[in-house]
Amino acid sequence: MDTPRERWIGQDAGPVVRPYAVTRGRTRPRGVVIDLVTILVATGRTPGEKVWLSREQRRLLELCRRPSTPADLASEIDLPFRVVQILLEDLYQYGLIEETAPAEQSDRPDPRILMRVLDELRRL
Repeated sequence: MDTPRERWIGQDAGPVVRPYAVTRGRTRPRGVVIDLVTILVATGRTPGEKVWLSREQRRLLELCRRPSTPADLASEIDLPFRVVQILLEDLYQYGLIEETAPAEQSDRPDPRILMRVLDELRRL
């Protein structure tokens, strides 16, 4: 028969770590607030000697080699968005990640065309 601990924490679940332990006790960003859809990319700099990165931060930095949003990153490493937001803020302050420039206006479709398409779809 399984012990109560074995029933609640399965073999497949792996270690259970509380979010406040991952963020070192922080529950809110301290400085820069990174939006849900901000596109982030790694700068290519290496962390300084005095900078300690957690396993999760190293994973986020690895994932940021390609432009990614915090929402995508949170789903990729299976952590709550707020936790990822705090970890990304640290990486941002260390200069290890940065926001990418938004797309040029000419790259976006004309809003009038989009409204016309929407109107036509509503008629269907």
